[in-house]
Amino acid sequence: MIKNDDLRTSPKQRLIIIIIAAFMLISTFALYAGLVLNYGSNNSNQGNLTSEEQARYDKLMAEYNEKATKQTEELSKKYFDTFKTYKDQVKAFNKASIDNLKTEDLKEGSGKEVTSKDFTDYAAYYIGWLSDETVFDSSFDNYSNPSSLKSPLAGTTGLIEGWKQGIEGMKIGGVRVVSIPSALGYGSEDQGTIPANSPLKFVIMLIDKPEEIEMSEELINLYYKAQGITVSPSAGSATEEAETSE
Repeated sequence: MIKNDDLRTSPKQRLIIIIIAAFMLISTFALYAGLVLNYGSNNSNQGNLTSEEQARYDKLMAEYNEKATKQTEELSKKYFDTFKTYKDQVKAFNKASIDNLKTEDLKEGSGKEVTSKDFTDYAAYYIGWLSDETVFDSSFDNYSNPSSLKSPLAGTTGLIEGWKQGIEGMKIGGVRVVSIPSALGYGSEDQGTIPANSPLKFVIMLIDKPEEIEMSEELINLYYKAQGITVSPSAGSATEEAETSE
């Protein structure tokens, strides 16, 4: 998600880039729960910071989350009305009919094509449902009575195989219904509200990957310290540091 065009960066800078990328990946998966990062009173490791550092950490994280929220709201205003029209695609279907991957394009995109060589250069709004029409997840804030869209799902190789195969060949701006047999979904294991051996359907709208919201080096260093991790400036490595009492 981070494009590093400067191959001459220092080890410390490269480490920062990796951490930012990791944070963005965490944000991607956290959208299912409506989270970006857990930085409030529930963080049991925050005792590693002084009161001044804690205040600074909270301020910087709040600023980051404010930017992320603003971006989400702007994207929602741009795409909500369009994506909402595809709710009528959610219908019950015969499980036995989904014995292999099937796709149906509802709208042809005009942007960059997604290929198996690059599953990360896009973002997506989606609705996922089961054969009985139960929606197990979606990009809407409230599926039954939506008023906005959550942060779009960032492209990642960590998605289920059926999703990756199903969007191949789509272009940015396109909308597609993807029918996924259970073997390319979650297989014989329950996944939250998704029963084992469940075929899945998704309606997926691809959009351009939003501009990355970067985290400052100061915020990253404070996060490290809060977690009890020491960064070696010379080696550019991070190591766990045992907590010691004074």
